Amino acid sequence: MPGEHVVDNDSTDPRRSAVRSLARLWPYVRPVRGRLAWAAAVAIVASCLSLVIPLVLKWMVDGPVAAGDPGGVWLGALYLLLLGIAEAVLFGFRRWLVARPLAGVEASMRAALYRRLQRLPIAFHDRWASGQLLSRATTDLMLLRMFLAFPLTFLLVNGVMILAGYVLLLGQDWTLGLILLTPVVPLVILCSLFETKYSLVARQAQDQVGDLTTVVEESVLGIRIVKGFGRHRSQALAFRALAERLRGTELLKARLLAGIWALITIIPELAIGAALVLGTVQVADGELSAGTLVAFLSTALALRWPVESIGFLLAMSQEAATATERYFEVMDAAEETAGPESTGTPKAEAEAVSEAETDGVRCETDGVRCETDGVRCEADGSRCEADGVRFENVSFRYPDASPDAPPVLDRVDLHIRPGETLALVGGTGSGKTTLTALVPRLHELTGGRILLDGEDITLMERERLRTLVSTAFEEPTLFSASVGENVLMGGTEGAGEPELWRALGVAQADGFVAALPEGAATQVGEQGLSLSGGQRQRLALARAVVGRPRFLVLDDPLSALDVHTEALVEAALREVLRDTTALVVAHRPSTVLLADRVALLSEGRVAAVGTHHELLRENAEYAWLMSGEGADER
Repeated sequence: MPGEHVVDNDSTDPRRSAVRSLARLWPYVRPVRGRLAWAAAVAIVASCLSLVIPLVLKWMVDGPVAAGDPGGVWLGALYLLLLGIAEAVLFGFRRWLVARPLAGVEASMRAALYRRLQRLPIAFHDRWASGQLLSRATTDLMLLRMFLAFPLTFLLVNGVMILAGYVLLLGQDWTLGLILLTPVVPLVILCSLFETKYSLVARQAQDQVGDLTTVVEESVLGIRIVKGFGRHRSQALAFRALAERLRGTELLKARLLAGIWALITIIPELAIGAALVLGTVQVADGELSAGTLVAFLSTALALRWPVESIGFLLAMSQEAATATERYFEVMDAAEETAGPESTGTPKAEAEAVSEAETDGVRCETDGVRCETDGVRCEADGSRCEADGVRFENVSFRYPDASPDAPPVLDRVDLHIRPGETLALVGGTGSGKTTLTALVPRLHELTGGRILLDGEDITLMERERLRTLVSTAFEEPTLFSASVGENVLMGGTEGAGEPELWRALGVAQADGFVAALPEGAATQVGEQGLSLSGGQRQRLALARAVVGRPRFLVLDDPLSALDVHTEALVEAALREVLRDTTALVVAHRPSTVLLADRVALLSEGRVAAVGTHHELLRENAEYAWLMSGEGADER
């Protein structure tokens, strides 16, 4: 089923503790614990006021009513009215206490989730459906806020109220009180069974919401494909199948909740009925006053809601526990480390390489640290020069690949000299795009290493690495922001209008951007779908060059351009490439001609390296790829 997310079996283990899951919320709740404690105390006082009402009724029945004192009856009625008003005011105050802090808790959890999503590796996002992540950031966090606002407080409040109520019942008449205690054992057993079953169904429902969200999102983003191929009926059927499955799960939840609610209501009612019969007999025999029986029954009825709400509160708590598990499935995922990582490079060698680098420059001779201007070595005065990009014995296999599957890249060795542009050419599935993704560490190497001016990229801070390396992908991604904001996303802090229009000029995008209704301030809309494919691709290219990067990685950046625009972009791009070291994935001869040399990648290995004309003469596979058949095959 499209967008379906396979749930980890551990997350649906019926033996797992809901309390342990919910306890993980404490770091987020701790800043507002004072307000929550005050809210719980206010709610306890308000709830216990309802237990005072039966005592007032007992006084009225045994006193003014029995004595025929109308004034006393009116006084008792005034007491009851004041108690009701006080209870209502206190409950309103409790809601005011929790509203703002819990909205803050939800906001902080959503912000933390968003930050974590930005730091998680590409491999994580490749595995997870976007709808599952969206449902965790919206539906699940809403459930957690509702739990903190209501069930968390009232599980405590109702527990205190039930305990205090039973103390009053036993104090009024212990024999009748014991009758009302008889449902406790069966109710505890029923609630335990309900909790186990409901937790499984709640998890299924929340995962299915994520699946449904994924289908809706894909249908909206791919609406042109759906309409263009007339697939609205099949998409509707897929949506309906998921919606029906979710409906069935929600109905199962409703049946479980209805069952537990019915049992929790019936069993205490039977006990109250038995106590009423026995109490009436005792009043008739003179063993019990009418006021005491009225107070007893009023107390028992006041405890009906706390007892009956147990099933409802447990259901909400189970949904919150499941939401917590789903939230922390993302928060517990290993994120990209900000600092250096070891990928098997010997420690002494790695330290030597790191020590030899200042501003990306290393020594030719013995690796002694260069001066800050990168011209001479401190030790013997030998020349220092940048080393460009080196791929040394690079191998890569995707984390979820089968162990016996061949690696995507296998022992790749390449050297792109400083200021040189190397075109990467190969057939479909040869590993070109994967190789380009390794330079900014969108994926981690399986073996070997990549050096930028002599420095191992795994020993560099990611933030620094990604300021040195700029990328543009074949499928351009634009955000719901202005043209200027999309382009300047690739620039340095403080980049402004001059840098923006220079980059737009390089990408030959300044003309159409100036013609937009608000120029560079025009909002491009979600995914930039208000623009043509060529316009989006030119903006992505402008984003790549706006920061004047030292290393540029371009994955077929001109594929959506017409011949005339492509020629203009290539002419401007040649000027940019003179000042940078670039790796360009190319499928067309016109793009290849931008490069100084060409590397042919075949089945994950470098098959040949040379100039475009050399490879045309000497390599049949390259000549085929550059012919019409090869261009079609890509």
